[in-house]
Amino acid sequence: MISSIGNTISALNAYGTGLNVKANNIANADSENFKKSRAVYVEGENGDVIAEISKVGLESELLSFSGAEAVTEAQPSNVELAEEIPGMMIDQKGFEANLSVIKTKDEMLGSILDIIA
Repeated sequence: MISSIGNTISALNAYGTGLNVKANNIANADSENFKKSRAVYVEGENGDVIAEISKVGLESELLSFSGAEAVTEAQPSNVELAEEIPGMMIDQKGFEANLSVIKTKDEMLGSILDIIA
């Protein structure tokens, strides 16, 4: 039971990272040339949870030619709030669920110690 606490803590860290990534995307939704990041949750070697972060939409820059010079045009952000906010809610619920698991394990250990003592 004690070893599974490490897996739960790794899930808390992963969901926290996912929340931070989505919050950063939302904060920069109106920034020119901002490309959103995505956190994908994968299983680690010991059953722990890892958040792998990657950039989304890193296509080449738009170039505009003005005479003999190339001018870089500003691109709008690729953040969709209709996608980020529901994803943030899912990550929040995952975080809360893992927090409840730790709370329950703590209560169980307390009960076991009360029985033994």
